[in-house]
Amino acid sequence: MLSRLEASGCRFLRNGGWHDGARAREHLLDKLEYIEKRGTLQNAEQFIELAASRSSLSGRAYQVGCGAQTPVPSQQWLTEQLGRLREGRP
Repeated sequence: MLSRLEASGCRFLRNGGWHDGARAREHLLDKLEYIEKRGTLQNAEQFIELAASRSSLSGRAYQVGCGAQTPVPSQQWLTEQLGRLREGRP
């Protein structure tokens, strides 16, 4: 799911600044590592909800913007990508 974000060519809005997919993946992997160390993560959906949908510092929702399309909440984008992965779709 995070590899898809990195390879997508989409931008990731975090705390008022846009980042490329590689930087977004790096940031979300850091958050994943932190949560896993606490032993509270049960599944990918929980990761999306707890860490990949909003900033833990500001509380602002993350957004994903692809091309000229209107940005969408990262929770929506990542959940859609997770569904595609599970169905074996690109």
